[in-house]
Amino acid sequence: MGHALEFVRADVIARYKKLQGFDVFFNTGTDEHGQKVYLKAQEEKKSVEEYTTFYANKFKELLNLLGISKDINFIRTTDEHHIKSAQEFWKLCDKNGYIYKKNYQVKYCVGCELEKADSDLVNGKCPDHPNLEIEYIDEENYFFKFSALQDQLLKYYSENPNFVIPDFRFNEIKAFVSRGLIDFSISRLKSKMPWGIEVPGDKDQVIYVWFDALINYISAIGWPDDMNKFNTWQIETGGMVQYCGKDNLRQQSAMWQAMLMAAGLPNSKTIVIDGFVTGAGGIKMSKSIGNVADPVELINEYGTDAMRYYVTRELAPFEDTPFTKEMFKESYNANLANGLGNLVSRVMTMSQNNLEKAVEIDLVSLSEDFKNAVEKYNLQEATNIIWKKIGELDVKIQTTQPFKLIKTEKEKAIGIIEELVIGVYEIAVHLEAILPETSNKIKKLVKENKKPEVPLFQRME
Repeated sequence: MGHALEFVRADVIARYKKLQGFDVFFNTGTDEHGQKVYLKAQEEKKSVEEYTTFYANKFKELLNLLGISKDINFIRTTDEHHIKSAQEFWKLCDKNGYIYKKNYQVKYCVGCELEKADSDLVNGKCPDHPNLEIEYIDEENYFFKFSALQDQLLKYYSENPNFVIPDFRFNEIKAFVSRGLIDFSISRLKSKMPWGIEVPGDKDQVIYVWFDALINYISAIGWPDDMNKFNTWQIETGGMVQYCGKDNLRQQSAMWQAMLMAAGLPNSKTIVIDGFVTGAGGIKMSKSIGNVADPVELINEYGTDAMRYYVTRELAPFEDTPFTKEMFKESYNANLANGLGNLVSRVMTMSQNNLEKAVEIDLVSLSEDFKNAVEKYNLQEATNIIWKKIGELDVKIQTTQPFKLIKTEKEKAIGIIEELVIGVYEIAVHLEAILPETSNKIKKLVKENKKPEVPLFQRME
């Protein structure tokens, strides 16, 4: 569900920007190296290549089921170009004096693929992966001079007040950096953990998964081979917008930004931080914990746009939100079947039965409050605006009752029905980026002056 949330929300933004006339490079993919992946492959008695290919294909299937834009770029960190980019990035940071080697001892959570201080642990366990034992690493690795970039990071934060959204997450990362940064390990001994990209010039070490994976943001847009492409998307646009969960706050908005600074490359433009989709007791849904809800099952039962609706409107934009299948069903029936679907059916039935031809629709513009909400990445607010309009049209039907008025004041009733049809079309336009399939269906019904042959959303009993 967490992946579905991020995929759909990023897709809504990408679609919205395209509808506004922008060129968009929309990127996602799978980070496939690291100890967690290596151990899981062994657990399933598969080669790591077989394991990662299987799950990369599963992610691609999910993208299709979620109705994600067909032109999305899908990158795997096992791709040859990405491997080359990661090694070139390493060389650049090393050349600039930000990489050194030392012996160290540290506590480590395999689930997060992150080092942990005692203050990060609860009863000796990672709070996000309480089912996993904390491991102890004692070896010689390469380190990244994170501490040397503290002042540069704080300066960048100060100069870019909307860099991290929401503001309380921005305050969180600013406080983290202000407390002082500790250099972090960026390699592992190949003899202990062989699944990774080889460190340039040292065949005994592989690149730490986070240092490798984050580089996908620039390898996907051509760096370092296609600098024209890179300059187009990273420099001329002012930088990339990244979506991630709150457990990635430190990696995306501090570690990655420091890495870019060390390499002398432009920083990201915006980091949007999602909350978690939680299960019972407010515990984060996670494959490693084993409490996940399968979005594929829900899509197969309710449809793609039902899932897109739920993650945009019913899940809080930045806070954690509990989820159960019962909550999903209740929302579907109330807001899609009885709400949007019923409204379209009532209005288009009146239109087909009483209007001689389809209503002529002028160019419909998105409302300013809707655009402002999307520009703030608050898709819940944006969809609430749409559903407020749905409610207003329902009230208009109830108060004017054109289906009765048509018998006594036909001209007046026809005028009301035409207004309702225009209102339904306006809703469809506002839904284009959020529920694209449903939006197209509604616009087709309006243009053909037809009622739905089957409900847009069949009520579930």
